[in-house]
Amino acid sequence: MRVDLITATVNSLRVGRVQGRRVTEAGPTGVRMPVVARLGFHTIRAGEGWLITNTSAPVRVRAGDVIYASPLAEHGIARTPCSLDELLTITMDDIPASPAAADFEFLCATYPAQPTAGIGLLRNLPDVFAFTPDYAGHPGLSALLAMLSDDMTQAAPGSEAARSALIDLIFVHILRHLQHSTSAEVTVEPGLAEVLDLIHDHPEKPWTVDQLSAVASMSRSAFTRRFGTVMGAPPMAYLIDWRLTTAARLLQETDTPVAGVARRVGYSTPFALTNAFRRKYGVAPSQYRRAGLAR
Repeated sequence: MRVDLITATVNSLRVGRVQGRRVTEAGPTGVRMPVVARLGFHTIRAGEGWLITNTSAPVRVRAGDVIYASPLAEHGIARTPCSLDELLTITMDDIPASPAAADFEFLCATYPAQPTAGIGLLRNLPDVFAFTPDYAGHPGLSALLAMLSDDMTQAAPGSEAARSALIDLIFVHILRHLQHSTSAEVTVEPGLAEVLDLIHDHPEKPWTVDQLSAVASMSRSAFTRRFGTVMGAPPMAYLIDWRLTTAARLLQETDTPVAGVARRVGYSTPFALTNAFRRKYGVAPSQYRRAGLAR
């Protein structure tokens, strides 16, 4: 048994509502992306432009290129090299674009995420970077991007569900590319796999490092070192993050009362969950649920 970290990464990011739009109104200069707690990607669909950041020189991007952006990463996409301050910030609201072809256009897709998102697989990636996917090796990616572009161009029944599914699939392709290009570790050995399964399936249990290291058939110190190397966080920090991620998903996807959510993710009282939840998401669980329903 081995745990697939790509699947675990996508599942951990799928909290709340994805956003996506097709940008065709770049104007004579380009656009700056809003600085928000969302992780995502852009893909250039037509024309050529430049990835602009405050930390490195402009990088040329062409049709087919993908830009990965971590939460709160400052960046923009411009027609010509420039500074980030020269670009106007756009909104990421789901605005259907004109069906007419544009000489320069790109797709944007984002997940709600904290700056610490991606413990494990994404932790060593730069904040923002561009790359050219292997479309020959992954021929389905072109079809997925075309379908996402069509969905973002016209609103139709089921569009939100289709968009979420397409963005998930495209993000999986992006993670596979990063796996091959960086030789990232995307599976873990059986002992750690069993530990991760227990944490993911039963976050409500009062796990201790001693219990988890016994499941992994490792000494406490060896288990803690190996877990931190693979997942990018100590076992208890990962457990807490997973509990809160699960709580956020339950708040968005079910009508379970906050007290029930607290019990399902291992907190003895709603008060204990609220304190931990505020530290991660900045709002109380009830506020997080209301905000999700209002979007």
